[in-house]
Amino acid sequence: MTDAVELCCLLWAREGERAGLSEYEDHVLALIGEHRGEVVRRAVSTEPGDGPDEIQLFRFADDAALQAYLGDPRRLALAEERDRVIARTDLFPVAIR
Repeated sequence: MTDAVELCCLLWAREGERAGLSEYEDHVLALIGEHRGEVVRRAVSTEPGDGPDEIQLFRFADDAALQAYLGDPRRLALAEERDRVIARTDLFPVAIR
């Protein structure tokens, strides 16, 4: 059994902030590699609608690596920007195949 943590993240932008969401995510996702994690796949919707604007799959070495990323001061410093551009986030465990 592995200690790896695999997650799916669904993101919805605030009205008119799809580009802002992508820019914010560009910044925070760049930190993942420093915390024994990787972005397995990142996809953006091609048209606005009811579904998420961005879908991400992550893998972290273990829960400690995930917690280190979530607590990274550089990520936390961008919380105001996150709240400005992101309306909704759904994060849940998955098995990546």
